[in-house]
Amino acid sequence: MPKLKTKSGAKKRFKVTATGKVKYAQAGKRHGMIKRTKKQIRQLRGTNVLFKSDGDNIKKYFLPNG
Repeated sequence: MPKLKTKSGAKKRFKVTATGKVKYAQAGKRHGMIKRTKKQIRQLRGTNVLFKSDGDNIKKYFLPNG
């Protein structure tokens, strides 16, 4: 059975925490900020944690070694 490779796109987008949760950066802050409210821009700062089922799928299929 060959080894599973980590998907390089997922490697750049997700991080697995010490407790096994999957962190991701907020989407929607690259361009077009003038259309968004100040509140939206503020709330899109930083990172979030994926729901458990989504995180499990990411770890299983895209980050098998992480």
